Amino acid sequence: MSIQKIGVLFVCLGNICRSPAAEGAFKHIVRERELEQFFHIDSCGTANYHIGEEPNEKTVKVAAGRGIVLKHKCRQFSARDFQRFDFILPVDRSNYRSIINQAASEEDKAKVFLLREFDPTVSGAPDVPDPYYGDIGGFEHVQDIVSRCAVSLLDHIIKTRNIQVFSEPEPEEYSTESEDFEDDI
Repeated sequence: MSIQKIGVLFVCLGNICRSPAAEGAFKHIVRERELEQFFHIDSCGTANYHIGEEPNEKTVKVAAGRGIVLKHKCRQFSARDFQRFDFILPVDRSNYRSIINQAASEEDKAKVFLLREFDPTVSGAPDVPDPYYGDIGGFEHVQDIVSRCAVSLLDHIIKTRNIQVFSEPEPEEYSTESEDFEDDI
């Protein structure tokens, strides 16, 4: 039996910093929870600046420091992505507007969520800041944000799509202290 995969697409402007960081964070948590069979995960940009390139070296370095491997070639968002993905997650309002403007229907628009709608540490949905021109600290901050959002997004999808998660039971705790037993002798 074939499982209909849930498509999750992360979108920023150039597809070299924020969206590949989010894609990597989401893939990482999905892998940790052993749920890869349920998902098709990708990222892209609304602009065509970096098509075919790999993610920014600072993005790759920060992700690697957290055990996340980024293997991605940049691509541009296409209206066809509305048919291929169930969740389309732009990282800021500018990219949100670009995507919504390409939507052909209300059904398409209903697939689009600002990524930080899934950030449990903020109210509303502020933009994920663009670290492109900054130092490594900005990339660390972005990875923190997208990692939090990835966990919350996955929990949301599991709940709303009724994904059955089977986890190992917690091991029983045994006392190492000796117990007093009465012998029946």
